[in-house]
Amino acid sequence: MVDEGFEDMGEEAPEESFDVVYSCLRCDTHVSNTELSRLPEIKCICGFRVFIKARPPVVKTVKAI
Repeated sequence: MVDEGFEDMGEEAPEESFDVVYSCLRCDTHVSNTELSRLPEIKCICGFRVFIKARPPVVKTVKAI
């Protein structure tokens, strides 16, 4: 049984890709996740291998109960 009323329009929902930005712990160089995935090893240009996730400067306030 085939429903002829519904047709596949070929439209897909746009994928949201969030580009995470990391910063080197030693030299504070900012590197995106896509740039790190291209490299054969996870290493900064200074040679350090420790990265931290750069957070936005937005402060969240939560009301106390």
